[in-house]
Amino acid sequence: MTGSDFGISRRTLLRTSALGLVAAPALAACSNEGPALVRPRPNLTHGVAVGDPRTDGALIWARSDRPAKLIVETAATESFTDAKRFTGPLLTPDADGTGRVRVNGLPAGQQVHYRVTLEGEDGATSEPITGVFRTVPTGASDIKLQWSGDVVGQGYGSNPELGGMKIFSAMAARDPHLFIHSGDSIYADGPLQESVTLPDGRIWRNTVSEAKSAVAQTLEQFRGNYAYNLTDQNYRHFNTSVAQVVQWDDHETVNNWYHGGLVAESKGYRERSMDTLSIRSWQAFHEWMPLETEEAVDGRLYRKISYGPLLDIFVLDMRTYKDTNDLDNGPSGRIFGPEQTKWLIEGLRDSKATWKIVANDLPLGLVVKDGEQKNTAYEGPANGDNGAPSGRETEIAQVLSTLKANKVGGVVWLTADVHYTAAHHYAPERAAFTDFDEFWEFVSGPLNAGAFGPNPLDGTFGPEAVFVHAPTVQNASPLDSFQHFGEVLIDGKSRELTVNLCDATGSVLFSQRLAPPAR
Repeated sequence: MTGSDFGISRRTLLRTSALGLVAAPALAACSNEGPALVRPRPNLTHGVAVGDPRTDGALIWARSDRPAKLIVETAATESFTDAKRFTGPLLTPDADGTGRVRVNGLPAGQQVHYRVTLEGEDGATSEPITGVFRTVPTGASDIKLQWSGDVVGQGYGSNPELGGMKIFSAMAARDPHLFIHSGDSIYADGPLQESVTLPDGRIWRNTVSEAKSAVAQTLEQFRGNYAYNLTDQNYRHFNTSVAQVVQWDDHETVNNWYHGGLVAESKGYRERSMDTLSIRSWQAFHEWMPLETEEAVDGRLYRKISYGPLLDIFVLDMRTYKDTNDLDNGPSGRIFGPEQTKWLIEGLRDSKATWKIVANDLPLGLVVKDGEQKNTAYEGPANGDNGAPSGRETEIAQVLSTLKANKVGGVVWLTADVHYTAAHHYAPERAAFTDFDEFWEFVSGPLNAGAFGPNPLDGTFGPEAVFVHAPTVQNASPLDSFQHFGEVLIDGKSRELTVNLCDATGSVLFSQRLAPPAR
């Protein structure tokens, strides 16, 4: 049995089954082996997911418990009359049974019903899983997207006594057209225990698995972290109902990772090389998430998702190309790297969309220290000196100043990472660096993790915290109402953009309306 195949204890399995929370994921590994005479029908073990939509279709992801061909049917209605059939790859153990197929040739700007089945080597087929997604519009129309990040962190997993990670059901109920997963899609460095005693004596319960019982160091353990998250019925339901745009951050590998780094010896890792861990993490991420490496700019992660004439989404990777966290602040630094910086500047300059959302997996102006390094180590661009741009801030300044020079309007930044929600307004009149136009950055999270914050603001780019919803204690549990997601609404007629910051029930805590930029 591999690390991604749910080594759930019998006691936990019985308890969660009684509550109706373990719904059909297979416990058998994806294997070429089987009985000599009878081959069981293949099984979709972890639901399905949709990624990176286009005007004519999207990617459909699934996992099989044994070698089987991925089959997807699409139609305009749930009756699947006149369905189109797409034959995907053979799902094999080489990719942990995962795979994807891009469906295409579909009408733009429409809701699509899809049905996923597996076809075994002997012709036996799996039970189907159905869902819906929307293709990208070609004309101006209403758009509703959501974003957030940070899933199963700080020891808080899927709680059977609460019905699992209910925030995903609250998000699905608001019927988004698109979801941006802002990173920390797993906490590979965050093992789970069956129960956690909170400071006030309350007990948090977790479903558990073998792979989530220790920090992830092997490929199988990384795979098992993704598998664990998809035991949650709310998460699986959400995945069937909306197309996603995914990015990664640090906890997919290990806290605060960067190239060339070593995990602190006190963490007890056998494999301390962050480079080695990130290679294994990268493979598991691309196996288990609905994206295709060949469709990114350089086979990595940063990419542009065009969503009709009103919206372009620029998905950043602020993890792979950055310099070391413990580098002293100097005249320059890297957070995007030169190629991604050039790509972002040119993409924003050339975009004809009314709104340009930049999905930044690290906040721009929040000071986030790397507590595992020396006191001058920082996780993101901000370095706390409040002065002229230095270190990684120099690349941020380069992007902002060229936006002003090129007269690019309608840029909004969306992020997660810091485990609270906030609205930040950046303005040159408050800033040490003034060669930029005012803009907004919105923070939202976590989805199911410990809540923290708020972090101090760095004055280099003049941010003001217009709204903050954060706990007064560090690592507040999901019981304490500080889990969040964000929502962006674009009006197809007025072109106005509204950002809602929401809690785990879907209640709107804060709303900011932005007028469209001048044509």
